Amino acid sequence: MTLVELDEKPRKIYQLALDIVYEDDELAVILKPAGLLVSGNQFHTVQNALPFNLQPSESVDAYQLPKPIHRLDHATSGLLLVAKTRSAHQHLAQQFKEKTIQKKYQAIVVGQPKKPEGAINEPIDGKEAHTFYKVVKTVPSLKVKHLSLMNLFPQTGRTHQLRIHLADLGHPILGDTLYHGDAPLLKGKGLFLCAVALTFIHPKTGKEVRYEIDAPAKFEYRLAQEERRFLQ
Repeated sequence: MTLVELDEKPRKIYQLALDIVYEDDELAVILKPAGLLVSGNQFHTVQNALPFNLQPSESVDAYQLPKPIHRLDHATSGLLLVAKTRSAHQHLAQQFKEKTIQKKYQAIVVGQPKKPEGAINEPIDGKEAHTFYKVVKTVPSLKVKHLSLMNLFPQTGRTHQLRIHLADLGHPILGDTLYHGDAPLLKGKGLFLCAVALTFIHPKTGKEVRYEIDAPAKFEYRLAQEERRFLQ
């Protein structure tokens, strides 16, 4: 995850309906769809769709346009934290900087890791990078012998960290067009990586809050289909 500070205004609002997990006057937690940029020069971004989905804040330091606090990869779906006020943005960005925000992802990877849980501490672009993982379940597969559902807990926020670390482990994330190595790709199925939980301190109340979602239905469908084909 990369912290972002965005002040630009969209030329017009992107009228794309987003799933809102939580919203109050200070912040929102939204569900970012796979295949959509969080921000950037393009019109079709989460940033440009936020005013269409969120209620304006009535706080004295409200942003005219809500601002994402961090990024998710274009191909990654899941929970995205958004600030609606300047004070919330500053508070949440500091939590990211101090690495106190807890993030949980789920992924389907190719193969079966030797250890059911562990840590990956391989540097990325010369910078330290740390990821904890835990295997949830493994199913047999005709194409790749096994597919495994994993919980991932990044402790740092390097670009493509989870994708690189799983590839380094020898178990690339299913559908990863950049780091799949020799593993086959599923055309049109996308990347099987989702940000499923965020835990942080609410900037207004000072209390710890946690928001969690289920991984997309395609995760369970893919595992069940692979196992069914193997057993036929």
